[in-house]
Amino acid sequence: MEQAELLQFTLTKLEQLGIDYMLVGSFASGIYGEPRFTQDIDVVAALEDSQVELILESFPSSEFYLSRPAISDAIRNSSQFNIIHPASGNKIDVMVVGKNTRRREELNRRRRVSVLPGFEGSVAAIEDVIICKLKYYQEGGSDKHLRDIAGMLKISGDQLDMDYISRLVSELGISDLWELVRVQQRPE
Repeated sequence: MEQAELLQFTLTKLEQLGIDYMLVGSFASGIYGEPRFTQDIDVVAALEDSQVELILESFPSSEFYLSRPAISDAIRNSSQFNIIHPASGNKIDVMVVGKNTRRREELNRRRRVSVLPGFEGSVAAIEDVIICKLKYYQEGGSDKHLRDIAGMLKISGDQLDMDYISRLVSELGISDLWELVRVQQRPE
């Protein structure tokens, strides 16, 4: 199963189960900006204990690896679990919203967009993708996050809600980093 097939399969299953979700990470930044190769797919989902069995049934053990304890733990601790397709080595990291109010706000702001040719899905709003990329850069220092932001600014920068970004980067203490990224993107 190719990565795009796994993505479409997973998002379709989440929708069939009525689970609120949004695509985040590098796939999301590639939708708004310049796509790049990524090792895994990141999805945020609003899962509850009552849905564990439904998730396990939707990803049969003959094709996928999922850990029941990992799913339950992710729901309990607002953390993440993996959906792995061993035959291809492709995987999806599912981050459970839980009681995280910031993630809940992001989930409410998600957009319905074309994820793959002929397939629509829910994707985090561009502003939220940018803010997450800024936080990831601050935490780990990987330039790939800055390149992702640059691609989004180049392709979709005119669509940004600058007031929303300004408010959040201020709240999160990353205003200086945001300003630095913006200055680097201005034509000389």
